[in-house]
Amino acid sequence: MFKLYHQVSRLVNECMMDEGVSLARSKFLLLLECQGPQRSTDIACALGFAPRTVTEAIDGLERDKLVMREPDPKDRRAKIVSITDMGRTVISAAQQPQHKTIEAIFSALTEDQKQHMKEIIRCLSEKTEELQRERDKRAGDLDAAPQRSLQDAV
Repeated sequence: MFKLYHQVSRLVNECMMDEGVSLARSKFLLLLECQGPQRSTDIACALGFAPRTVTEAIDGLERDKLVMREPDPKDRRAKIVSITDMGRTVISAAQQPQHKTIEAIFSALTEDQKQHMKEIIRCLSEKTEELQRERDKRAGDLDAAPQRSLQDAV
């Protein structure tokens, strides 16, 4: 599964790069296009990237005029990042080869195979979410345990 994921990602990235934006950069642009202007800390949280990584990516996107930074009216120390018209144009152009490539890959499957695959993915996704909830609950219990002990001691 990981091998296929990396093969597909690499091919999709190459096809998107032909249009001027990498898969990684497109994640930033799509987030801004879909959710509107954001602070870099919010972008880092949404994409699961380190703040420094996001800052460096935004620097490059701004240099290429795909995003712009403006002062945050609520916090003068922070900046709000938004997608530019050029960024929208680039992401729109890059999505076409992305979709074509993915469609071409999945054309190898019959409709029955596609439906079966959707069901398998749904089952695996549900189990993953269940395991994540259990893990989060255990982590919450561990965080609360020392507080309970301290309260009990007082």
